[in-house]
Amino acid sequence: MILNIEDNTNIINTLEIENAPKGEITRYWLQIVRDGMGVPIHIPIIVARGLEDGKVVGITAAVHGNELNGIPVIQRLFKEVNITEIKGAIVGVPIVNVPSLLRKKRRFIDGTDLNHIMPGKPNGTVSQVYAWRIVNRIIGQFNYLIDLHTASNGRINSYYIRADMEDETVKKMAMLQNADIIVHNPPNDGTLRGTANAMKIPAITLEVGNPNTFQKGMIRDGLTGIHNMLGYFGFSDSEVEIEDTGTVLCKKSYWIYTDTGGILTVFPKVTDFVKKGEVIASIRNIFGDLIKEYESPEDGIVIGKSVSPINQTGGRVLHLGVVK
Repeated sequence: MILNIEDNTNIINTLEIENAPKGEITRYWLQIVRDGMGVPIHIPIIVARGLEDGKVVGITAAVHGNELNGIPVIQRLFKEVNITEIKGAIVGVPIVNVPSLLRKKRRFIDGTDLNHIMPGKPNGTVSQVYAWRIVNRIIGQFNYLIDLHTASNGRINSYYIRADMEDETVKKMAMLQNADIIVHNPPNDGTLRGTANAMKIPAITLEVGNPNTFQKGMIRDGLTGIHNMLGYFGFSDSEVEIEDTGTVLCKKSYWIYTDTGGILTVFPKVTDFVKKGEVIASIRNIFGDLIKEYESPEDGIVIGKSVSPINQTGGRVLHLGVVK
């Protein structure tokens, strides 16, 4: 027997949270655009609307098509929430960038990074229209936003947060995540988080691990942090679990790049502290001869790093966080 779990999934053109039934978890397929054959492309959305009216928190994932860890975080969240305890509404968008996820690619179908062109344009390019409709048909209804990401191809990440720590609401959202690292990063770069901020929606970016895979530990950590926020801000009766893990606060961060090509080895692990002048990586030629060693330009912590040995000139080495 085949169980058709899509029978009760509504197909919609615009998300209207006030139309979701109270006291229920409702699934939707939101028609966002049409493909080259005129076939609708749908985005999956889950709405848990409490019996009591209140604010709306949105959790998004897979803005990049190869960033998968956020998908099971959202799936498990809606399996675990007790709808009778919900106040307001929780909205999950497990896949934002559907075309790229199906192609197993990071970028959108026109080669654009969707998270660099937000809020898009209503009459722009293929990617701009898609981005604009995401923002205007979904994100604009949120009062808070948590956007789940991972590292890109050939790189790995710690469990870290990007947030504007000068905004008290955003700061609290970030601190509730029990992350390894929080980077103070005011959003002004065309990201979904930056667009939400411009719309007066407090938002944080959660970097939950590595691309193209599901990591149980990262998924569990991300889920705990979201439950913490739901409990603290009154969306649910979830107990807030603050771990004394010593989250490291960084006043800024940046990538270190190579100035030559070759076989790259990066020595420190993610979350390792490094000292100014410490050798952090080496480049060898194809014969195995050492070409160059790279030193840390200042004291800091390793947020992420390259794990791809083949590194062309200008390739990434290490994402360094500068501690406050």
